[in-house]
Amino acid sequence: MIYKLLKLIIGLGIRLYYREIRVKNKERLNQIGGKIIIANHPNTMMDGWIISYITKEPIYFMAKGTFFNSPFKKWLLKGLGLIPINRASESATKGVKNTDSFEACYRLLEEGKTVVIFPEGTSYKEMQLRELKSGTARIALEVAKRGKIKSPILVLPIGLVYTEAEAFRSSVLVSVGEAISPEPYLDLFKQNSSKAARGLTDVFTEKLSSLLVNAKSNSYDGLVDRIIALYGKSKMRFNGKNMEKDIDFIKSINSRINDISEKNPRELEFIQLELNEIQMELDKLHISPAFLDRNYRSVMFIRQIIQSILALVLGLPFFIYGIVHNGIPYKFVDFIIPKLIKDIEYYAPVAVLMGLVLYPLNYFGFVFLVDYFFDLTFWEKVLYFFSMPIFGLIAYRFFLYTSYISVKTDFVIEMKTQKDKIAQLRKRKTDLFELLFTSNTPS
Repeated sequence: MIYKLLKLIIGLGIRLYYREIRVKNKERLNQIGGKIIIANHPNTMMDGWIISYITKEPIYFMAKGTFFNSPFKKWLLKGLGLIPINRASESATKGVKNTDSFEACYRLLEEGKTVVIFPEGTSYKEMQLRELKSGTARIALEVAKRGKIKSPILVLPIGLVYTEAEAFRSSVLVSVGEAISPEPYLDLFKQNSSKAARGLTDVFTEKLSSLLVNAKSNSYDGLVDRIIALYGKSKMRFNGKNMEKDIDFIKSINSRINDISEKNPRELEFIQLELNEIQMELDKLHISPAFLDRNYRSVMFIRQIIQSILALVLGLPFFIYGIVHNGIPYKFVDFIIPKLIKDIEYYAPVAVLMGLVLYPLNYFGFVFLVDYFFDLTFWEKVLYFFSMPIFGLIAYRFFLYTSYISVKTDFVIEMKTQKDKIAQLRKRKTDLFELLFTSNTPS
């Protein structure tokens, strides 16, 4: 009961936080029988919430034992389907025995349930898949060895790719891979458990890596981010049907960077330097990189700005309504999270949890206040309550649109005074793109 209620509430929270949660090969989640879901772990609690959100049946999670350090937490977390496990790198939590936890996993899988494990062990916002621990393979092989499961156990890899994991209204691509059977390693497991577990873990690594934007080294993450910042707006859309193409574009950047780093490291240094210089020049001119790709016609741009300003005037009342009813919790969460949280991997889940508390309290407060002065009917209260989050999202879109108009206006002004410099930047950007994606890198 607790699980279903919290799944509903948190599911609402993550759907409001992320604009798009796109699932590729979702039908693979419907395979009957006990299965282990393995996934990369870039976004702490959010990763588990998203997997829970996309699966119909209740699922169980392996979680670090330090979460279970009080009787109340043990009761609550076990009610939510979490199974405690003591990590080798941390001190053992009192009352948590790994033998009992593994036995609980075996029983759940033998009963046809689904257990989620993040085999990287820890959560970091990286494009690179870190080394997988062999515990997941041991669990799968032990269940197969015991022979109590009705149908063969399967391991289902899931790749989680966030466009901007911590960012409000960003997107997530969930790629469900083909199921992996531990059966080919079962005979070896009976003779040499460590070797079999390591071999099966290598298979997990290969399958998971194929579902991810897998940078060769996390030291390239920042470089990839800068390339996306320079070219992303013109090459990516981060929504709906285009999202898989967006991820493919990011993968192509990683692949190209990896190739250049192996064959010509000096060229990679030039790319980094050129990226920095182009971005510095754009910042000085207050120009968005996307505008460099557009053909400038002053009459057309000025007409678009006038039309946009008229749209802003018409939308202003809706923006004011939305910002009045949502501004305080939005700004509070935006202000307090960096003060409380140092690890960026916790930003999104903590923001969702805080939002699920603060926004409803804020809305109830407004309903109470307006009802006190105007004596609303029941349905007027309901309509008023639900109008607030809707117009909050409208206000957010309005704010983004005003920012876009501001950038467009800056571009028109700079084109009048800095036309030659902008032309040079446009050529440098084009040349760099050709170097990144069309040239052959010499060995």
